Amino acid sequence: MPTTLDADKTEVGSYFISNYPPYSQWTDEGTAEAVAAMAAPPRADTPLGLYVHIPFCRKRCKFCYFRVYTDKNARDIDGYMTALAKEIEILARQPCVGGRPFRFVYFGGGTPSYLAVKQLQRLQQRLRASISWEDAEEVTFECEPGTLQESKVHAMKEFGVTRLSLGIENFSDDILRENGRAHLSEEVYRCWDWIRAADFPNVNIDLIAGMVGESWSNWRENVRRTIELSPDSVTIYQLELPYNTVYSKDILEKTGAEVAVANWSTKRDWLNYAFDELEATGYSVSSAYTMVKDTSKVNFSYRDNLWAGSDLLATGVASFGHISGVHYQNKPDWPGYMDPLLEEENPRLPLGRAMRPTLRQLLIRQLILQLKRGYLDCDALGEKFGVNMLDAFSDAFARHEDDGWLTIDRDAGRVELTRAGLLRADALLPTFFEPELRDVRYT
Repeated sequence: MPTTLDADKTEVGSYFISNYPPYSQWTDEGTAEAVAAMAAPPRADTPLGLYVHIPFCRKRCKFCYFRVYTDKNARDIDGYMTALAKEIEILARQPCVGGRPFRFVYFGGGTPSYLAVKQLQRLQQRLRASISWEDAEEVTFECEPGTLQESKVHAMKEFGVTRLSLGIENFSDDILRENGRAHLSEEVYRCWDWIRAADFPNVNIDLIAGMVGESWSNWRENVRRTIELSPDSVTIYQLELPYNTVYSKDILEKTGAEVAVANWSTKRDWLNYAFDELEATGYSVSSAYTMVKDTSKVNFSYRDNLWAGSDLLATGVASFGHISGVHYQNKPDWPGYMDPLLEEENPRLPLGRAMRPTLRQLLIRQLILQLKRGYLDCDALGEKFGVNMLDAFSDAFARHEDDGWLTIDRDAGRVELTRAGLLRADALLPTFFEPELRDVRYT
């Protein structure tokens, strides 16, 4: 479960909250609910999004907890793309899609930019045989700097990418090496002119506060260089230690092993410093992780629609989705994902586990995710679910108000996180969980 509010040491376990109920509560038996949801007509006025998981990387970062592969050859990748296209073909025929256009599309990983130009072009051809994202508000593509060439940047623009997210994480080569990153800082600067010349509507830079080896002087330099590049948005994560990372396994398997990950108070100080410096140059806070240079130009369709309860078709190995009120995850292993889709006579979706949340759980999910924006429109969310939010969650709101993490405007029906609350947003959220789910393992 996430770090408790009074804990400072970075312990092994999940901190970042991305869904509710916790993933550990989803079951194999629950996949019947996902099948039923896909076979039902779409909910009226519910936006539809698509997530495509590209699980290939040059190296596995020591802090990474996603399903990635570093040992697949061109033939393996082509086979995966065949399976992915078949999955999307099957999904496109489901009644739950109902002819709805995609509001947003997100290519995540792994490293989507690991694909060669020809592989990227073939993927586009295969996917467009079943679907279109021409009318999407946002098409996001995650990139690792060392995988980019000028031709690939142009190919991504032709692909329809509107938001390119560059995983820089840190500008120090020593720290990048220590944490297992595949790229070095010179590769950031090599690709930056290509990216800018392509004129994507939104170019985002990712940083991580708390990587092993970081210091105050290094962090200040990271922020300075980020401001110098002047991206459209900056996303800053605080390093956590979920169970399946290299660092976490070292701690759990080796008696007395320690990893020099900064404590939470230090990481929050670094995040606060970055927010202050970015604000001084004209950026605005968009969420507990994100600063935006021009709010009239940049929005986050993927984030905002997903946090408000949109449907999400999740494709690829181990990916998570949400359809007609049901959460589901694909099989998390290579054969478990590939074999059902490549079955010649009866290809089928590789569903692994799922859960149909109760109405209150759906309410809690939207409450906690929307609060990560830094505010909550209690009246709007309460009207959607037929609940007085300030009454229904009065104890949790009062606790955080007393601690100085948020303020409540009861006349306006609005809750706002203070800066101190924003810096620890994920640590606040389990307070809103149902009591029986506050102490269970998150993943």
